[in-house]
Amino acid sequence: MNPRVFVLTMVTFAFGSAAFIFAGLLETMAADLGVSTAVAGQLQTAYVLTSAVLGPVAAHVLARFDRRLVVLAGLSFGLLLHLACAFTPNFETLLGLRGLAGLAGAMSGPAASVAAASMVPPERRGSALAMVAGGMTLAFVLGIPMGSVVGSIFGWRATFLFAALLSASALVAVTFFLPPVPAPAKREGGTVPVHAIWPLYLTTFLVFAANMTLNLYIAPVVRVGAGVTGAGVGAFQAMIGLGSIAGLWLGGRAADRDVGKAWIMQGFAIQGVAMALHFAATHHALPPGLPSQFLVALAIFVAATALFSITPVIQARLIHMTDGAPVALALNGSVIAVGQALGSAAGGASLAAWGVPAIPATALVLSLTGFAILSVAFPRKARS
Repeated sequence: MNPRVFVLTMVTFAFGSAAFIFAGLLETMAADLGVSTAVAGQLQTAYVLTSAVLGPVAAHVLARFDRRLVVLAGLSFGLLLHLACAFTPNFETLLGLRGLAGLAGAMSGPAASVAAASMVPPERRGSALAMVAGGMTLAFVLGIPMGSVVGSIFGWRATFLFAALLSASALVAVTFFLPPVPAPAKREGGTVPVHAIWPLYLTTFLVFAANMTLNLYIAPVVRVGAGVTGAGVGAFQAMIGLGSIAGLWLGGRAADRDVGKAWIMQGFAIQGVAMALHFAATHHALPPGLPSQFLVALAIFVAATALFSITPVIQARLIHMTDGAPVALALNGSVIAVGQALGSAAGGASLAAWGVPAIPATALVLSLTGFAILSVAFPRKARS
């Protein structure tokens, strides 16, 4: 593996951490800003909706620029926005800043993936993309839990300062260690095979919608299911990272083998099992203490494994079918963002209407819905 791919992993680590840096402190933030927990969760909705709407536009405008320059621009923009979030005076301003931060992430993520794919031979693209996606894994193992600890000690505003520090570190690494990466050549014929790639986008949307219904509200789920609050939530967030490691290891190798429909369906089924375990935990299926904590940790691990076993397969097939077209990758990022937005909105609505146990119930319904839809919509064989 080209060692410079590790530099791109730092990029996704920085943005992955920043995307969910406040999740473990959501209830504390809400109280301090004078809003409900469900309303505070819409900070993530603003982030992902902006990413979804403006990401393809940014990709089109920046398509002819060197990928390294695009990554540097996104990191610099994100750094400034994280600093601004740390000193925001009210919820409304913070909501707007989080929306702009979504644009910064949308600029850098697809560019980092295209750069990684261009640095390795075609038969290693799946593993390279899994490596870059591993930055998100590290975010859940280290970045987000550390943000929860920092916020518990110094206040939730310090979490955004921590996010700014991570962006600055990635900015330095890209500046000094990543070589120029020319933009991909324009695809012959000027179009992408929409008829062939739309099931890939649908898969991305459904798997992230189900997963993020619960992940953003991990703090109340852990509080009710495991009886843990404060900095202790960070330990459970780290289980997302550990599950991501397992999922990316499996998904990267599956992508190299160009697996098909059975792999995708298996991932959705496993995610459904994880949400069922969460539902059982929030209804106190096991005694309090270690048994219930183990059940919640297991559910988090299994859900993350399922999610990240699917994403490298989808990305690798998308790059193969579109020759790494920047807009095609940006659209996948937009679909991820729309799925996250639906998940955060669905989780918030369920929390407000029926309480914490309704969050995993909603995630389970979305997982089963995705399984049913893709059993019909996803092709059995890859299309060239």
